Amino acid sequence: MKKEKKKINEKNKKEDESYWLPIGMCLGISIGTAIGAATNNIGLWLPMGLGIGLCFGVAFSSGEDENK
Repeated sequence: MKKEKKKINEKNKKEDESYWLPIGMCLGISIGTAIGAATNNIGLWLPMGLGIGLCFGVAFSSGEDENK
């Protein structure tokens, strides 16, 4: 019985870790597109926004593990 609970907890933990990455990606792409459109250089700011968004996603997902 304990092994089943442990497997369920590990599965839920993995799902929680991947929750913030897509949110960070979407925010980064939208911010990068906005800055790129304003500066007329989308080719530079779109990947930079994506990279920054991924960093925020990783930072937010790792912050949850410390609180638990």
